[in-house]
Amino acid sequence: MKKLLLIMIAIFAFLGGCVGLKESKPILPIREYEKMIVGDLNADYIGTQNCLAACHEHDRLKLFFDTSTMGAQLKKESGMPLVDCESCHGPGSLAVKGLTRELVGKNTQQGIRTKCDFKTLIDLKNLPSTAQSLICLKCHTANATFNLHNWNAGVHAFNEVSCFDCHNIHASPDLKVSPRESSRLCFTCHQSVQAQFSLPSHHPLKEGRVFCVDCHNPHGGSAEQHLLQDGVKETCIQCHADKRGPFLYEHADVTENCLNCHSPHGSVNTKLLNARVPFLCLQCHEGHRLNTTAGDSISSDRARAFYTRCTDCHSKIHGSDVPSITGRGTFTR
Repeated sequence: MKKLLLIMIAIFAFLGGCVGLKESKPILPIREYEKMIVGDLNADYIGTQNCLAACHEHDRLKLFFDTSTMGAQLKKESGMPLVDCESCHGPGSLAVKGLTRELVGKNTQQGIRTKCDFKTLIDLKNLPSTAQSLICLKCHTANATFNLHNWNAGVHAFNEVSCFDCHNIHASPDLKVSPRESSRLCFTCHQSVQAQFSLPSHHPLKEGRVFCVDCHNPHGGSAEQHLLQDGVKETCIQCHADKRGPFLYEHADVTENCLNCHSPHGSVNTKLLNARVPFLCLQCHEGHRLNTTAGDSISSDRARAFYTRCTDCHSKIHGSDVPSITGRGTFTR
């Protein structure tokens, strides 16, 4: 009986420990997390014009911002939700405290650039990546046109990539990353993929004819590898429409997944193949006997000396609507 009681106590202690693991216990007080996102809770919002009137350190950044999409939202007549400096940097009353117009004017006459107290604003650069993204998601998740509803479940968010890593709000009037520029950004992390695009057979990304965002959604998606379409084949046939089908005689592997035969970014083999023909085909198909020009029958092992590619005969390898001579649909036409 005593042993049973000890076992029950051990079980309850173990279950109690499991419950403790499930509880959410912040490392810092909740108030500190709030300050990460909204700024100093003791400060007040004073408006962009009051901030800029007291501090001329950001004049150049302001010019870029005013001509950007977000800067256009500073104008009430834009019809869009108002966005200003304090939307991202937090309330600015403490930052300009003590900076009067007289002091700013005096400093200007002496050639001194008046600076505000940056330490009272949100320290955006030193925030954790998740918190950086939350600054942007405060507004952008409320607008369906930005297609960011999958961001938190995406591979970029899980790998601590923030919006700041790709977008520079003050860099230029166009806050979006152009398709050509997107490839350079992607390669800063995906260096193995960059190497694949340098292989002899590759999609013409380096030539400027296709871009990473033609196939992938960097902000996340429900499909594998963040593909824009529902699957690999649906993505490929956006350009390779002649491989769409349906065909009367379909190649089963091709119907299932293009990656069974092709490497999407680049390959040492022609046509982005995973292996050379006939070795690629022989991974699934048994060799069959062929006839030489003299009428002799030889096995496919010896036939490789004469026929180096299965596609010399089976030219419609993705599918065909025309039966072969035997009537069995062997993709020869």
